[in-house]
Amino acid sequence: MRRGVVSLGVAGSLGPDAIARIAPAVEQAGFHTLWVNDTPDGDALAALAAAARVTDRLRLATGVVPVDRRPAAEIADAAASLGLPLDRVTIGIGSGTAKQGALARVRAAAETLHRAGLPRVLVGALGPKMRRTAVESAEGVLLNWVPPIEAREQSAALRALVPSTHVAVYVRTAIDDAARDRLEAETARYASFPNYAANFERMGVDATDTTIRDVAELAPALEAYTAAADEVVLRAIVPDDTVTAYVDFARRVAPDRM
Repeated sequence: MRRGVVSLGVAGSLGPDAIARIAPAVEQAGFHTLWVNDTPDGDALAALAAAARVTDRLRLATGVVPVDRRPAAEIADAAASLGLPLDRVTIGIGSGTAKQGALARVRAAAETLHRAGLPRVLVGALGPKMRRTAVESAEGVLLNWVPPIEAREQSAALRALVPSTHVAVYVRTAIDDAARDRLEAETARYASFPNYAANFERMGVDATDTTIRDVAELAPALEAYTAAADEVVLRAIVPDDTVTAYVDFARRVAPDRM
């Protein structure tokens, strides 16, 4: 059975300097890709440029840039000006918070990025229409807040549409008891959003079912997720946002150790 690769996700709000100190440990631990969330207080593209300068083979991805806040042309210009290594970079995009015209906005953004020479685009997608748009307009989809069985079913449906599509799944992960409160708060926050609450209800799961909550759950959860998707992104939830905490997380969940 083909199994998915394992990647690591962090927040852009850490800043380029901190991410440049974390990235070599992520590469050394054997992760496939370092994913960096783009947030209003954290530029994922600048962070990836910093990570690229201190790594050789680690793949780099944004997860995701909302194109209603950062238009695709702006993303393409930033990627070019920062000199991102396109052979290692995936641009993850999302529709953002503006609901009207979301599908068309994502299609147009993917087309703009491709025309600008960015060869690999993934789309963060929650509902079935956006997932279909993702695999038809881009190189794949980034699933979020889904349990393994749902990831497997969604992956199968998407590959039936486009066999070559890449399916990644983002999984919030805490392995330290001291990080549990932060994971609980993150889970509750997303469960309070109407679109996510409706999605959890459709799947028939609680939001907590889509997370890894301690180190004892890690190995069986990874086995299930890597059997379901092409790439599993462990979004690190650590006790505090220090370089030491993220480096420790990377070393403890290194793919070679699982």
